[in-house]
Amino acid sequence: MEYTRLGRSGLRVSRLVLGTMNFGTETSEQDSHAIMARAHEHGINFFDTANVYGTRPGETSTEEIIGRWFAGSPERRERTVLATKAYIPTGSRPNEGGLSALHIRRACEDSLRRLGTDYIDLYRMHHIDRHTPWDEIWEAFGVLRQQGKVLYFGSSNFAGWHLAQAQEAARERHFLGLVAEQSRYNLMTRWAELEVLPAARHYGIGVIPWGPLNSGLLGGVLRKRREGTAARGGSGHSAAALAEHGATIEAYEKLCAAAGADPAHVGLAWLLAQEGVTGPIIGPRTAAQLDGSLPALDLELDAPLLAELDRLFPPPGPNGGGPAPEAYAW
Repeated sequence: MEYTRLGRSGLRVSRLVLGTMNFGTETSEQDSHAIMARAHEHGINFFDTANVYGTRPGETSTEEIIGRWFAGSPERRERTVLATKAYIPTGSRPNEGGLSALHIRRACEDSLRRLGTDYIDLYRMHHIDRHTPWDEIWEAFGVLRQQGKVLYFGSSNFAGWHLAQAQEAARERHFLGLVAEQSRYNLMTRWAELEVLPAARHYGIGVIPWGPLNSGLLGGVLRKRREGTAARGGSGHSAAALAEHGATIEAYEKLCAAAGADPAHVGLAWLLAQEGVTGPIIGPRTAAQLDGSLPALDLELDAPLLAELDRLFPPPGPNGGGPAPEAYAW
């Protein structure tokens, strides 16, 4: 396993991040425990979850599943860099969502209880709160850090401007601020390159892409459909995207085949090659799917292949892409 620093912090994390959103929904608790054990066997030490995963009726809380696995051996928690999130409402009453000092305190305590741990390594804001001032947010986070309940803080789904706001507010308080931003980023969704990645690199914030294969569309969906093994890409947003971009996806799969590489590995390896990216989040539903992601770490994409990927999936910007944020102008 390869490891890297999380942003400008001294924390070392694996370059593949285990996403747990399927735990308790698509994946049983027993299989979830097997996936986490296999992740440790492979050297993956960075686990990502959220306080709202698996909380709909009939589901099992993902944090509770992780907590019960930690309870099986103290070593499991010690070997894990654990990230969870708060912001999305957990109920219908006032103050059960957002980033008020009250909700941050309650959400953190609830996550600690469900996870069966006394501290969180990385506590992320799941979304920007447009109604709570940064002074309130950083003061609440500062209390959690002083209490030893959280070590590092991060964000998710922030724009570049939000990262700048957060960091400048933290600087005024002489705080470390954010060390990680979890952003939607993949070959088909590259708008993060315009502002999020430049801002993150400037402030020393590690970028952790979610949806690295764009709901499976970059994972060989057409080949799997022909083979009858496709699990995603057949309904809703994925079906609409496939209908719109089918020709491009077909060309992508042919390009990968010519290079002798699996499309999923190419999609992950491309992200790993981007400056400022800590590592993409993979969300396996089975241990076999986890195993299948690992070859991406050893795949090196040469310049001609990278250029062809840019041709198929052009960088964003009014001038045909280019280094950001300069891509906005000439």
